[in-house]
Amino acid sequence: MSEALYERYKDALRRGHMAALRGHHGAALDAYGEAARIAPDRALPLVGLGNVLAQLGKATEALAAFDAALGHSPTDEGALRGRTEVLVGRGDRAGAAESLDRLAAALDAAGRLPDATDAARRGLELAESRSRRRSVTNFADRLRASAADPAAGEALTRALGVLEGRALDVTSAFRASVGQVHQAGHGAHGPADSGHTDARSPGTDGQEPEPEDEPELVAPPFDPSAATAAVEAAAESGDPETAILVALDASAGHRAADSVGAAIDACHLALGVSPADPRLHLALVELYLDRGWRPLAVDKLALL
Repeated sequence: MSEALYERYKDALRRGHMAALRGHHGAALDAYGEAARIAPDRALPLVGLGNVLAQLGKATEALAAFDAALGHSPTDEGALRGRTEVLVGRGDRAGAAESLDRLAAALDAAGRLPDATDAARRGLELAESRSRRRSVTNFADRLRASAADPAAGEALTRALGVLEGRALDVTSAFRASVGQVHQAGHGAHGPADSGHTDARSPGTDGQEPEPEDEPELVAPPFDPSAATAAVEAAAESGDPETAILVALDASAGHRAADSVGAAIDACHLALGVSPADPRLHLALVELYLDRGWRPLAVDKLALL
């Protein structure tokens, strides 16, 4: 590709991304289509097309775009994640799990063991099978050897949670994971029951008792498994704004816990519902920089 043609390709991609960010779906489809015609052997424009088509609810066309991208780049992460979320939205859990199997293999080959484990673990959650359980068990065994890495430790915890069949109350667990403390309403602080002495009433010696110190509210610790389950549930709910907010909260919690891979996964899950949301893309830029993936961060910023 000549330099002039490459500049046209980059410009079309940039226009497609900006149009998608602004919700101008028709313009985004036109620009991504132009980029795909300029560089028909590249997966990125087709992934962009797939994301916009998924946002428009055109699941069949979105899948075709993602499959075309995978035809050029069988391990493309964006295409595999996009395909997964479209299939989840259609209720095809087995198909989504198959995409996650491929994603896990690709991430493992790229040396991203914690991310590969998370992908395999989610595939097992979507569609139980002996081979997937063996795969997650194998990943967990390998993670134990690198558990000093915080990302590996968090991914191992999530994998073991699925292998051991621990169930989560998604709503309450996620509230705990992001440290929300809900105080009771005013009625809970009304007059004491009969049989209890009012704390402000004089005691038997006629002296006002010392007021007791109010208990300090302590935020519960971040629970990575609960946060991940909450993001998945929010993404499957089909409510984009809820999915975005839950994902950003979970991503911040994972990042604070030094689990950057899980933080990236949280953003990608929400992108499956709202692929053009700038908050998610900016969060990914910061996470890419955390991982040292400077070229990816620069590319994403350029498209923003």
